[in-house]
Amino acid sequence: MNHPTAPAQNHQSQNHNALLDFSGLPRFDCFEVDQIAQSIPLLLKQAKDALHEIEESSSPLNWEAISLKLDVPVEKLTRSWGMVSHLNSVLDSPALRAAYNEALPLVTEFWTQLGSSTALFERFQSLNPKDLNAEQAKALENALRNFVLGGAQLQGKEKERFAQLQEKMAELSQKFSENVLDATDAWSYNASLEELEGIPPEVIQACLEAARANGESGYRLTLKMPVYLPIMQFAKNRALREKLYTAYQTRACDQSASEFLKFDNTQVLHEILRLRLEEAQLLGFENFAQLSLASKMANSQDEVSDFLLQLAMKAKPFALQDLEDMRQHAKRLGIENPQAWDWTFIGERLKESKYAFSETEVKAYFPYPRVLEGLFQIVQTLFEVSIQKEHAPTWHPDVEFYRLERQGQLIGQFYLDPFARNSKRAGAWMDDVRGRWLRPDTHTLQTPVAYLVCNFAKGTEGAQALLTHDDVITLFHEFGHGLHHLMTQVNELDVSGINGVEWDAVELPSQFMENFCWQWSVVQNMTAHHQSGEPMPKALFDKMLQAKNFQSGLQMLRQIEFSLFDWMIHAQTPSVEDVAVVLKQVREQVSVVAVPDFCRPAHSFSHIFAGGYAAGYYSYKWAEVLSADAYAAIEEQLSNEGTFSAAMGESYRKNILEVGGSRSAMTSFVAFRGREPSIDALLRHQGLN
Repeated sequence: MNHPTAPAQNHQSQNHNALLDFSGLPRFDCFEVDQIAQSIPLLLKQAKDALHEIEESSSPLNWEAISLKLDVPVEKLTRSWGMVSHLNSVLDSPALRAAYNEALPLVTEFWTQLGSSTALFERFQSLNPKDLNAEQAKALENALRNFVLGGAQLQGKEKERFAQLQEKMAELSQKFSENVLDATDAWSYNASLEELEGIPPEVIQACLEAARANGESGYRLTLKMPVYLPIMQFAKNRALREKLYTAYQTRACDQSASEFLKFDNTQVLHEILRLRLEEAQLLGFENFAQLSLASKMANSQDEVSDFLLQLAMKAKPFALQDLEDMRQHAKRLGIENPQAWDWTFIGERLKESKYAFSETEVKAYFPYPRVLEGLFQIVQTLFEVSIQKEHAPTWHPDVEFYRLERQGQLIGQFYLDPFARNSKRAGAWMDDVRGRWLRPDTHTLQTPVAYLVCNFAKGTEGAQALLTHDDVITLFHEFGHGLHHLMTQVNELDVSGINGVEWDAVELPSQFMENFCWQWSVVQNMTAHHQSGEPMPKALFDKMLQAKNFQSGLQMLRQIEFSLFDWMIHAQTPSVEDVAVVLKQVREQVSVVAVPDFCRPAHSFSHIFAGGYAAGYYSYKWAEVLSADAYAAIEEQLSNEGTFSAAMGESYRKNILEVGGSRSAMTSFVAFRGREPSIDALLRHQGLN
């Protein structure tokens, strides 16, 4: 790809089409944007031809024959389009975006055609689960369900309309994502040094370097999280906090400044909601929330609502006390009438006062390389694997590549893209490059490969990047997703790794890993002061531990607010006409902190409008019950033995990570824990019991 930061190409790769190379790892070193138009139609034709051949065949086909004829070309399409989609998220450019958007309707059309194929559905219905192994039987069960959800039982005009809906929703979701990225990238403010009083020196230096790189004077502030969050936490200049807060909370909406209104997502998100409702009703469901539950652990809409409201009831008294503590501290800071842009600043000052440490002090002990080393150490200890750095073509010089081995045998590999930059989607995520699969075409075992993506602040002037403790938690979280994908021992592609796992359980391994960030035996091995090299003092960690549940009531309510909002806008019939009204209702029900009327968080809520969490954001809390209870088993073992047990790691690995989606999440949880999950561990971990 022609990009100033892309790896240099060599003469051997000039005529090599990266999207048609399935011999090994993705060839990022020889990817060019024009390969999309050359390759994706070709791969689509091969997949369509395979589908038509099976649909029209008069001879009986068993599981292996269908897999060989259809899954092989479909998997190739998936891998190539996955590479394009990944680059669109991490290295956006006008040319790539245009090529991606041109191919998107074609790809969407095929997935709809595949999922709604009546003839293929009938082929799968004719298969006898007794003729299959356990992995294949589970994959068949999922496939039959997905055909129903994919419109295979629709006929005539309803089927045509269903296909139109899929294409339009894919287009709108992409537009939503682009608007959020563009609105975030477009805003900047050049501040003076005086305005930046209180902000950590490394953030100030980064803003100075950003201004110089852009040919500007002063200090360039943006809405990227490595800049935005420290300003809200530390900037003494209240007007500066208000400026950034207002810009951030009005991204991609009708409340933006006039020059940013072209990124307004108002019509986009309402159209997405209307189309989702229509899709659900075409399939015989009352609303989209009901449709979403067909592939989740939760059994009913009431079960989800009751779960969230139960948590809100537990958290609200603690949140009210958190708010009162901040109001009292605001007076000591001379802030008589705190506004929305003040609370993060007040909270940070209160935490420093209460626990006698600051986030800046903590950050100094978490250089990125040392944290990564500590993460690898606990993973290698607990799961008896080794992690080694390897060379592979990547899409950016910051990206590193690693392999996972057990007893000298390759298990999987992963790319790690840690730092924020322009043209990279915000947030953190894991995505798959390819899945583990005993391939029917070569009869060889394909090992899994994953993308792990974060948006940490890069070090300034060549210095090591320093992570906040929240950054460390994020890294462990995404690595947990990665382990779920990479450590699977399932050979059936559709249920290996994260494939086939109920969506409200998919966060279990990621949130499980977060807990290690609060274990001294782990933390002490991933700290080294960026100047002295000294490890973090135990006394400082003890203060962090005391502050672990600082404002946990407010934090819990904030997550419930987002979850309940997502649930309500997808559970209503007819479609919601003004999401701001619904958000106001949710806030009146569960929130304790007032926010300005101009705030439009839904307009940049990519999880539910451009990701996979529509009517599923509650999954974070649902899975946190599972992960907290699962980690309680580790805590019990630690209290008895004092060290991490390889036997406990083996049990978790075999009962959770290795089985992937080959059985229900509840079955896997019970196999590890010996019983069904309890909410008690979550409440205890967050100090809400």
